[in-house]
Amino acid sequence: MSGHSYRFGIEEEYFLADAETRGTPRRSVKPFHTEAGEALPEIGRELLQCQVEVCTPPSTAFGAARDVLARQRDKLAEIAGRHGLLVFAAGTHPVADWARQLPTKGDRYRGILRDVGLAGRRSLICGMHVHVEVAEPEARVDLMNRLLPFQPLLFALSASSPFWQGKPTGLSAYRLSAFGELPRTGLPELIADAADYARYIRIMTKAGSIQDASYLWWSLRPSIKFPTLELRIADSCTRLDDALVIAALFRCLVRLVERRPALNAGLTGVSRALAAENLWRAQRSGVEAELIDEASEEAFPFSDYLASVLSLVAEDAEALGCAAEIEGAQRILREGTSADRQIAVFEAARGGETSNRQALDAVVDWLAETSRSA
Repeated sequence: MSGHSYRFGIEEEYFLADAETRGTPRRSVKPFHTEAGEALPEIGRELLQCQVEVCTPPSTAFGAARDVLARQRDKLAEIAGRHGLLVFAAGTHPVADWARQLPTKGDRYRGILRDVGLAGRRSLICGMHVHVEVAEPEARVDLMNRLLPFQPLLFALSASSPFWQGKPTGLSAYRLSAFGELPRTGLPELIADAADYARYIRIMTKAGSIQDASYLWWSLRPSIKFPTLELRIADSCTRLDDALVIAALFRCLVRLVERRPALNAGLTGVSRALAAENLWRAQRSGVEAELIDEASEEAFPFSDYLASVLSLVAEDAEALGCAAEIEGAQRILREGTSADRQIAVFEAARGGETSNRQALDAVVDWLAETSRSA
């Protein structure tokens, strides 16, 4: 394990908005997608036409990954501008109406919408996914189990979805509520081992519930394409540096649980229930949340919880050359998450004589500007 590189890749999903109304694009976005696809071969599509996805190649250097994502964000913003559009990274679109969204064409997307119905049309959300290559792919189910308690912390750092359908939600991260309408979402189940996981997939496919394991939309799962664990808990991060923090922290946590086999071993249903409670606390309050520690049976301020995790992965961050990115978690804590900044922009705009909608337009402008800044 000591010589394993833990290559990683990052996938980011972005929203498109009309540059004039800040809401749903009023014209066809096909010309945008066509030009973007020609300029960025690595670009991808998502369930709805008002979304676009990018990804980095496998890498061991966060500087290189940052350069790729910065180039992609800048290029998409440039292309969007030519089509009267804005591009931004956030977990939810502050003003868009889900009922007005058009699905992306394609057999997979049509199949999903047939299967999940209205819940799929309401899935107007964007996330960030991080793949980390593990030393022993056959051990990924065990690693998935033991990484479960860390997911609320990663989610809180990414919080960027405080608005939904033109209204403040009172939450830092509403995205999981909308996503939770779909089946097989949320925290993964505690599964005994790789054989038990294979049995579950076999039963689910034989019963016609899923076509393959990619239809498990859990917050963490073994990839079916790569020898990786795929983190899916995070909101799409408005600030590029926040995305790198979460990717680096997840990468270090994967190495941590591989080198310490006893860490979080033997989790129970209570462990998963406490992780779910912590996830709710993070969804509600972001980095202001108090998170429950199972061992001590007490709740601690997020700052204390984060400090303990950073101490755990200090050796891993040094070995993987990402100590600077890891320390960025403290910056997020000091400056606030994207959700905190969005709420601040909204409240500042509402301090004048503007309407809620005008204040939300200011939020969309901040999102578009900040998503492009690198």
